[in-house]
Parts: sequence; C-alpha cells; structure tokens
Amino acid sequence: MINQNWILALPEIVLAICAMAILVFGVLWKRSNPSFPCAMLALASLLLAGVLALSAPLGSAYGGLFAVDHFAVFMKLLIVAGAGLSLILSIDYNVQTGIDRFEFPVLILLCTVGMMIMASATNLMSLYIGLELQSLSIYVMASFNRDDLRSSEAGLKYFVLGALASGLLLYGASLAYGFNGSMDFAQLRAGLTSTNPPAGLVIGIVFIVAGLAFKISAVPFHMWTPDVYEGAPTPVTAFMSTAPKVAAIALLLRALEVPFGHLGQSWTQLVVLVSIASMLLGSLAAIGQTSIKRLMAYSSIGHMGYALIGLATNSQAGIQGVLVYMVTYVFMSAGVFACVIAMRRQGLALEKISDLSGLARTDPMLALAFAIFMFSMAGIPPFSGFFGKLYVFYAAVQAGYWTLAVIGVLTSVIGAYYYLRVIKVMYFDDAQPAFDARSPSLSFVAAVGALVTVLFFVFPAPIVNAAQIAASALFG
Repeated sequence: MINQNWILALPEIVLAICAMAILVFGVLWKRSNPSFPCAMLALASLLLAGVLALSAPLGSAYGGLFAVDHFAVFMKLLIVAGAGLSLILSIDYNVQTGIDRFEFPVLILLCTVGMMIMASATNLMSLYIGLELQSLSIYVMASFNRDDLRSSEAGLKYFVLGALASGLLLYGASLAYGFNGSMDFAQLRAGLTSTNPPAGLVIGIVFIVAGLAFKISAVPFHMWTPDVYEGAPTPVTAFMSTAPKVAAIALLLRALEVPFGHLGQSWTQLVVLVSIASMLLGSLAAIGQTSIKRLMAYSSIGHMGYALIGLATNSQAGIQGVLVYMVTYVFMSAGVFACVIAMRRQGLALEKISDLSGLARTDPMLALAFAIFMFSMAGIPPFSGFFGKLYVFYAAVQAGYWTLAVIGVLTSVIGAYYYLRVIKVMYFDDAQPAFDARSPSLSFVAAVGALVTVLFFVFPAPIVNAAQIAASALFG
C-alpha cells in the first residue's frame, strides 16, 4: 500500500523535493545572483514532473484521497505546460524589472504541486489542500514586485477575496459532509442516490461551486480579476491566466461530475446562469478598456463562461469540449502575454492598447503573432479558438441547451469587436517608435503559442482523442 501511494503521487513528490532543493541551492549560491540557474533547474523539474505524470500508472492512493486516471494525467500535462511557459516568460522580465530573485521559480513549482494535487483530488479534504497550496503561492507571486504599489495592492486584494472564497468552499464541504457522513467523492455519490437531494446538500453544492467559481474568475466572483491582472507582474498574470485556470476547471469538473453528476438538475441551472453572466460581462465590459492587461482580464472572464457551457450540459461530450477549449486557451493566453511583455520602449513597460499603434510597420512579426492570438480569441476560423468554441457549442446543442449556445455565439460576435480593434490599431493607425529588441525567451513562447493556435486544425486528432479519453474517465 505504501509503495502504491508513493508511485501514484511520484510526480507531485518529486516536484516538491525539487522545489525544496532549488530553495536550498538559491540560499547557498554565493557567486552571483542565483535567479537564472534556479529558473533553469525549475524548468527541468517541470519537464521531469511532466514525464513522470505521463508514465504514471492508473489507480487510487491514500485511502481514496488521491486518484490517477486519464483525466488527471491530461490536466497535469496541461498544467505543467502552462507553468513552464509562464516561467520562461519571467526569466528576462524579472531581470528588467529588478525582481529576479530565486524564490520566484520555487513559488511556481510549489504552486504547480498544489495544482497537480487538485487535478487528482477525489476527496473534499485533498481538494482543499491542493487549492490552498496553489492559492498561497499565487498570493505571494501577485505581490512579488514589492516596490510597485499596484503589485502590492493586487496581492492584498487577491488574498482577502481568496480567503473569502476558501471560506465559502469549506462551508459547502461541511454541508456535503453533514448530509452524507463522508467527504470522499465515490462515497458521496453512493450515499446520494435520491434524485431529490436534501435542501441542505443543494446549498452545500452552491457554496462549493461559488468557491471554485472564484478561482476561475467567473461572474459574480470576478471582481478581483481586472485589478489583479493589471497590478501583478506580467509573467504572473500570464501564469494566473493559464495553469491555475486549468487546475480550477479540473477541480470543478471532478467535484461536480463524480459525486453529484446524477444530481444534475440541482446544479446545472446554477452553472448555466454563471456561464451566461460570465460571457455577457466578459464581452461587454472589455469594450471600453484601454489597458491590454485589463482587456485580457475581462477576456478571461468571458472565456471561462464559454468553458462552463460544456460543464452545464452534464455530458461526456460537454466535458470533452471543455478540455479541448482549455488546451486552446492555455496556448493562446501564454502567447498573448508574451507579446504584452514585448511591449517595452526605452526600457519602460507599456500596457496601453494605443501603444501598439502602427506595430505592423515597426515589428511585423510581433504584430502577426498578436493578430493570430486576437483572431483566435475572437473565435475566427481556422484558428484553434474557433474549434474550442465549436466543441462546447456543439455539446450544448446536443444536450438541448440551444439558448446557451445562441448566447455564446452572440457574445462571441460582440467580443470580436475589441479583439479586432487591437488588430486595427496595429495595422491601420499611425506608427509609433519601435519597441525594444525582444529576448529569445519571449520569441520562443510567442512562437509556440502561435504554432499551436495556427496548426491546431491541421492536427486536431491527438488532442481531441486525448480529451475524449480523459472525459470518459469521469463517467467511467
């Protein structure tokens, strides 16, 4: 039993040990600033964790607290990819802004450990442990630039509101436990065979959804998103928009489908309302934004609304659509923030959309990458964002949620306005002085994101098939 536990949790254990080892290495390194070697060691650790997750056997460990199935493996690989891309973005940015401290990659590794636990959590307690390990790391990362008032404010806001969300989640878990006597997902499902659950349990489900909705910045728990996205260091913003979103979606899918899937009539309407509100606010509130980071904050709210369409269907096809959507979103989002970090002129970071004026004439490759990501986020074919939306909309139509699909299409049309506005500024407005030369790390992340976004329609089968297998694991 001990060997089985160790083997199944080996990726998380190895990553945690690597984080501690890198922390000790950073403290003992005396020759120069250890930030860069620590970042390289952290990247190697993430790669190792990804390989171990891919090769890990399937099964359950720690008395049902932790499970490794195809769903968990799929999500862990996507989490590692998002964390790795964000860490690469931070290498040069941290040096330029004077925050190149070796604790940063350690925090990313510890946060990744928490997110991987979230992907495998099959108990309300292990769910909470993974969630808090992830959250505590991000609180520190959001305020990592201690000399910037906006960064300190972002960390404080996220901490205060995150504590509130954790309280809601714990209260919902206590209600679920109180009405069933267990916090294990499988036992919760077995004990809740009635299609008419007690009112207290329904309230508990509502609180659990509310706590997890905060983590994906879904309406009405989105209030922290614009300020934290704008105030946090841009690589941290890139990180928050990729890997933690994947982990929170993974947790939401498993926490609702496994123990409460047969009680769909009790929670699907709640998810539908949250999805519609997120899509509407994300598409309308972003129209008047002048900061590209705030624009991406409202964009992320809208995108999580689209992802929730698949969950609202309470079907395997819907979950598959969510997983495909998250793959496309992670690479789009990482690519966009690589382009945002590249917006530097005379050593100063720029964040206004107007700063992109005439970029196509001063830096055509950066403008092209930006345009690819904007077209994809707008859902315009043949880019990956179109297919991500297609899968969730098709699942909604199959399940009879025509209204939800129609609202999704209409809000996509509205959202296309502010994405296309960015392209218009780059290609048709008067040119401004060129940006500073880009670092190879930024070019690498932007290129990876652009290639996945452009070539998805050519080779969709591996991702779609993997998403189908992962979705079937929740319904098996």
